[in-house]
Amino acid sequence: MGNALVDVLTMLQSDEMLYRLNLPKGSMQLIDETMLQQLLKETSVYTMHYVAGGSASNTLSILARLGITTEFIGKIGKDEIGNFFQQETRSNGVIPSFFFSQYPSGRCTVLISPDGERTMCTYLGASADMTANDLNRDLFDGFRLFHIEGYLVQNYDLIESAITLAKAAGLTVSLDLSSFNIVEENLDFLRQIIADKVDIVFANEEEVKALTGESLPEALENLASICSIAVVKVGKQGSIIQHGEDVLHIPIYEAKRVDTTGAGDAYAAGFLYGWINQLPLEMSGQIGSYLAANVIEEIGPKIKPDRWENIHQWMNELMNV
Repeated sequence: MGNALVDVLTMLQSDEMLYRLNLPKGSMQLIDETMLQQLLKETSVYTMHYVAGGSASNTLSILARLGITTEFIGKIGKDEIGNFFQQETRSNGVIPSFFFSQYPSGRCTVLISPDGERTMCTYLGASADMTANDLNRDLFDGFRLFHIEGYLVQNYDLIESAITLAKAAGLTVSLDLSSFNIVEENLDFLRQIIADKVDIVFANEEEVKALTGESLPEALENLASICSIAVVKVGKQGSIIQHGEDVLHIPIYEAKRVDTTGAGDAYAAGFLYGWINQLPLEMSGQIGSYLAANVIEEIGPKIKPDRWENIHQWMNELMNV
């Protein structure tokens, strides 16, 4: 479950616009319609690429490509952007479970710096109109895992209801913290919901620091003490996974960094693929790292079709060693 957003990817020539518009590099900012119109004006000189995005949607699309049955729960408007999102969801092999809103569909303007770092400006629109009343138990039947993106976490009633329904249906719950500023703004709620009901947590170094108030490795240990599996991505140093007292360090796979959009989502997909197939945690992390490396070599959060043959071959070799 996540925000149904269309990503509008824009390659910047410099970071000047970020500083001028007071957009912290690498962050996710929620914007209103006024700011959206300003961004449309500022970026009109650039070539833009459109793709169905949203953190959870990206993760599910990759899992579907790996042969896992996936369903996306979200809310869209009855407009061109919403139609595009529906079509892309289906073409990616994901089962769509959409609710409809009177508001325009959400979009995320992704500003990509020359070094590949991405700064996201999100107009939630219809996606923010999803409520706990939209959900029902039937949505969760027949699945083993419920994955949530952190960008939804400001809607406490929605998150509480969704996780309660998922747990009642016997699902494992995974949560991607998504952005350090989201963590900072919802700290008490996040710590409570993770400790009570979340099994697997994905975070980067900034996010886990914001959640725990500590630096690594203490931050990882703190997170692992309140959930079953803690996964922290640490950039070029790879990732660290802790389950109980077991701590695993997973290196990165070398890649030409073009755009980091969706790298964390791809990592989560690879890791969850391993979990679903009961692979060792180290192997799950390796698959996540490899998929992330494939994403960052392209513009956008999706892995291009011509890469999948090599990916499946690599995964088969890994799992048959």
